[in-house]
Amino acid sequence: MSTVDLALGSTVLATRQDGTDIEPVLSPRPYLHPVRTKSGTVVTEERPADHLHHFGVSVAVPDVSGTSFWGGRTFTPDRGSVLLDNHGRQEHVSWAARGDDHHVEVLSWTDTGGAELLREERTTRVHDLDGHTWVLEMSVRLRNTSGRDLSVGSPATNGRPGAGYGGLFWRAPHAPTPPVCTGPDGLEGEQALHGSRAPWLALSGSADGAPWTLVFLQTGPDTDPWFLRVREYPGVGPALAWDTRLPLPADAVLRRGLRTAVHDGHAADPDALAEAARSLD
Repeated sequence: MSTVDLALGSTVLATRQDGTDIEPVLSPRPYLHPVRTKSGTVVTEERPADHLHHFGVSVAVPDVSGTSFWGGRTFTPDRGSVLLDNHGRQEHVSWAARGDDHHVEVLSWTDTGGAELLREERTTRVHDLDGHTWVLEMSVRLRNTSGRDLSVGSPATNGRPGAGYGGLFWRAPHAPTPPVCTGPDGLEGEQALHGSRAPWLALSGSADGAPWTLVFLQTGPDTDPWFLRVREYPGVGPALAWDTRLPLPADAVLRRGLRTAVHDGHAADPDALAEAARSLD
């Protein structure tokens, strides 16, 4: 398995894993892990015991016209969550650009039979913000190359309320004490922010005693409700199919982006971090 580092100067902040060693049932895909604060605290989780199909920061979609790019079980209306032979894979095609602080990767999303459904261009870049904070920016451009109309779904669209996950997804590290989740205008907690369209949300937790804060905001013209877990496990991502399937006609392009401020310590003002991250060129 090969790796590619993303760095600011001599400080490696994130490592891209190619995912070629992921078992088929876990939907092989590239991902970022470990992602670190400037002081070296790891703020991602890889293959945790609670969800073996969670891999750091990745693009994971549970249902593209029946093919899972999420891994694990699939929620069905008649049988609930069951393990199906429906796992696709994301495979590296080429690098469109590579530098110390950025890369642009072309990926092929294929179904269980190896037929391509989607062709992706994924841009990943790191930015410096201040002495304690840097920003990870990911943007995704997915083209339907299958020759037929597709749609994106989720467990929620199959009948499991509140489980509209799928898209850019950040699995944060598990700790004995769950992270604190906050948003703008005094919003706080999983219940208030899960499914919301808040302009940003923040997780503040600790890993091996070291405090960290992640501030997430969506970029681009199209944004989605937030999928958020805190108590069961810490995970955040915009939900492409929160409660309704997202159509993707033949040759159509889907674009989404996520910008995350990675901060050493518990930020006194996450709103200020969000505004600073938003202002980046």
